[in-house]
Amino acid sequence: MSAFPFIENRTLAEIRVGDTASLTRTLQAQDISLFAAVSGDVNPAHLDRDYAATDRFHGVIAHGLWGGSLISAVLGTELPGPGTIYLAQSLRFLHPVRIGDTITARVTVREKDEARARLVLDCTCVDAAGTVVITGEAEVLAPTEKVRRSRVLLPEIALHERGAVWRRLIEAARDLPPIRMAIVHPCDALSLTGALAAGRAGLIVPVLVGPQAKIAAAAEAAGEALDGIVVVDAPHSHAAAAQAVALARTGAVAALMKGALHTDEIMTAALDRDAGLRTERRMSHVYALDVPHYPKPLFLTDAAVTIAPTLEEKRDIVQNAIDLCRALGIPEPKAAILSAVETVATKLGSTVDAASLCKMAERGQITGGRIDGPLAFDTAVSRDAARAKGLGGAVAGDADILVAPDLVSGNMLAKQLIHLAGAQAAGLVLGARVPIVLTSRSDGAEIRTASCALAQLFVHRGGIAPPVAVAAEQGAATALPGAAA
Repeated sequence: MSAFPFIENRTLAEIRVGDTASLTRTLQAQDISLFAAVSGDVNPAHLDRDYAATDRFHGVIAHGLWGGSLISAVLGTELPGPGTIYLAQSLRFLHPVRIGDTITARVTVREKDEARARLVLDCTCVDAAGTVVITGEAEVLAPTEKVRRSRVLLPEIALHERGAVWRRLIEAARDLPPIRMAIVHPCDALSLTGALAAGRAGLIVPVLVGPQAKIAAAAEAAGEALDGIVVVDAPHSHAAAAQAVALARTGAVAALMKGALHTDEIMTAALDRDAGLRTERRMSHVYALDVPHYPKPLFLTDAAVTIAPTLEEKRDIVQNAIDLCRALGIPEPKAAILSAVETVATKLGSTVDAASLCKMAERGQITGGRIDGPLAFDTAVSRDAARAKGLGGAVAGDADILVAPDLVSGNMLAKQLIHLAGAQAAGLVLGARVPIVLTSRSDGAEIRTASCALAQLFVHRGGIAPPVAVAAEQGAATALPGAAA
């Protein structure tokens, strides 16, 4: 907040030739992003560090009119101030302005026309070393009546590069070979185009499992070609789920992805005790969330599979999430076991489970990460909240993983983050023989591609089974029963 709570102008009668005013700002990276967002000027010289390093200035520079906007700010707030009408402005840009440069914008009255209430002002922007970076001239209509108003408080702005987390995931997976993934019942445009987009990104080799005619119709409606794509014919969604699980069980595919069918259809097939994909580990779902106001990816579990997990099942749920984070390059992920309070209370079972899980980690029953709990949501993700409640340790206020007490609270938390906080959510089911991409039927290609990147990285770096080799030819239809290229 400004030290001056009021903004006041200088009227035409008060202004003299030679009067001057200035303001000083230090250019930050977010200033460039904000100016680009407002103006639409996305010239890579201002926003792309790799490109900017190769151009004539050898680094990112500010938009020229960012400096010009400082001159406008002096005219509008200081001299003459409120009531000023801009008539003309000329500018000459003499030197680039870089991130970290401190710029002083100054205007000086050169001419005053009493009859027409007009001023001509010399304008300069100078850096901390005294180098003039911008010069110019402004002509304004000066106010004739005094204005004194409370200074308007500006809104707080938090910049968030939508999709940046997913782009980093895909980049991390770029040097790894694609995995063969069965797409279960991809009979709508969203599931089909998402799978094909992940294939084009080099993350997966899609194997489409479902009614061949419906898949072909969905491809035609989406404007997609299926040349070279393997299709395994199945009469309906239940059969597609069973067929895809069979392919995973025999090693013909390394992962599954839900298409246009209900979650319980694919999970029922995966959980089948005789023909499914069970291991000694409990299956659980992990959301990977890109939350605008959180400085890193946030993982939430379990919000989709286990309704009311036992303590033993929670152990597996935590371990699955830790394994995923480690596969994604987080060496020692921090897991917060959530409850409503931070103290253990026997009447609140989730706090007892949290304390037990922490002890299990101490005894080596959970490995690879740091665990703390019980923690409330605020003390798990906010350092300020954790400090206010006197909580120390590595996890409080800096969690990578949020472990919900049960499916209901986890699902509600995930949807609140998505619909109220603007989070984007990819996700996997882990603990089976292969990872299962369990997206929402409304998820677009970006989220589906990101989820495929999660699966690919997990298979290669942290999976419980070795990755399935992909044949040199994308199809390899002979290895897939009932397949047609």
